[in-house]
Amino acid sequence: MTIDLTAALNAKDRYQRLLQAIGRVIPYNASALLRLDGATLIPIAAVGLKADAMGRNFTRSDHPRLDIICNAEEPVLFPSDTTLPDPFDGLLSADADEFQHIHACLGCPLRVDNQLLGVLTADAKNPHSFDHLEPQFLKAVGALAGAQMQTFKLIEALEQSAKRYGQIAADLMRDVQIGKEKQIIGSSPAMVRLRREIELVARSDFTVLVLGETGVGKELVVRAIHAESNRKDGPMLYLNCAAMPETLADSELFGHTKGAFTGATKDRAGKFEVADNGTLFLDEIGELPLSIQAKLLRAIQEGEIQRVGSEKLIKVNVRLLTATNRNLEKEVEKGNFREDLFHRINVYPLRVPALRERKKDIPLLTGFFCERTQRRLGLGPVRINTHAMELLEGYAWPGNVRELENLLSRAVLKASAECTPGEQVIVNPVHLGDDLSSGKIQAHHDSKASTHTILSGYSLREATKNFQKQTIKFALDKNGGNWAAAARELGMNRSNLHNLATRLGLRKTSK
Repeated sequence: MTIDLTAALNAKDRYQRLLQAIGRVIPYNASALLRLDGATLIPIAAVGLKADAMGRNFTRSDHPRLDIICNAEEPVLFPSDTTLPDPFDGLLSADADEFQHIHACLGCPLRVDNQLLGVLTADAKNPHSFDHLEPQFLKAVGALAGAQMQTFKLIEALEQSAKRYGQIAADLMRDVQIGKEKQIIGSSPAMVRLRREIELVARSDFTVLVLGETGVGKELVVRAIHAESNRKDGPMLYLNCAAMPETLADSELFGHTKGAFTGATKDRAGKFEVADNGTLFLDEIGELPLSIQAKLLRAIQEGEIQRVGSEKLIKVNVRLLTATNRNLEKEVEKGNFREDLFHRINVYPLRVPALRERKKDIPLLTGFFCERTQRRLGLGPVRINTHAMELLEGYAWPGNVRELENLLSRAVLKASAECTPGEQVIVNPVHLGDDLSSGKIQAHHDSKASTHTILSGYSLREATKNFQKQTIKFALDKNGGNWAAAARELGMNRSNLHNLATRLGLRKTSK
């Protein structure tokens, strides 16, 4: 453990190495390191657990074993015949029977200067795996792990040039939780790049245009930018341009004076005024009427607005963040969007990847949504059957993260009908609905909402390959054989599309 402190490791690797080092002396099948934030324990590293375990948070009141560990002054070894539910039952990645119960469990409270930072847990299927461990030895391991946990957080803060350098680990952990509450979940390369771009552009005062399909989480990205910006202590106001009648858009954005129009019974400030020294988020900006776009352009260029019915100019200092699922360049060509306004809001475009481009994140998202649905419905632990998870990972997800959340909410509700209150809820393929449980994979295209279906009868790998081939052919046909245009249609880099097409046999390699 001490040697690893001087190794050139990132935070994730440090925590994994810590658990691996402990595994040399504690014969566990699974182990987890959880950080305490308020009344919730948040996994930050695990060995031997399924991927969706890292997407779950564990509230102390819902998990009596974890609560006992937190309240203890020394390591806790639970009797193998205890009736207390284990929080990781059904989550061991190496289970022969994937919902087999854990028989041996121990936990160490991680304290530094009498402050609880988190817990270390170890689980084994053999009920006698931990019988030989001396209490003093476990206490030493827990003390060292707690010190390592605090030190790792401080190292991480230095690596990220955190402004709060020197603060104790508990404060730093609360900062991490702020990011967790924003619900931008994912560890895929696409999401790592997105987080880096958010961190970069948040420090500036640039106008940002967030692009992406419906349901990818554009609003969450916008809120994360504001939360990490220099304006985070100021207001962030939201306005959905698609939900505004044209007659009210002017007033909503810039305000009005009493008597300016029928129904204007008093003076009213608009979103720009209220958001002064803060941030204004205009969602679905592609739907903004042309008549309002000129006024918005002036507000961006000059920092001045004018209430409806008033000749007075009002100075405002507002950072503008926008989002759309439309192709604004095409809207400019059609005359539906002003070109000068497009260039003003497109200072820093930020694309949110579709779910099909980051399928590695599906287990994490699944764990998160299952836990949230469990709390909303007041259910026992929710677990996902292995075949159900394979179907989730193989589906095309035309509705993106929003569709995944809705589908899992329905699936958990259906599965819960087969259980008694408080019993473990297991989501099987049949609970996922016809399209997934029957093995069908669908692809959605925004153009005229055309849909093609690959029927069952194939293995998952074959069906996925056929789906990819048909989708690429469809995009090429639609764009007259133009590979660059097809890549844009599919939301891919052109070179990545060429490589994929070559692997699928759609394109010959040049010699």
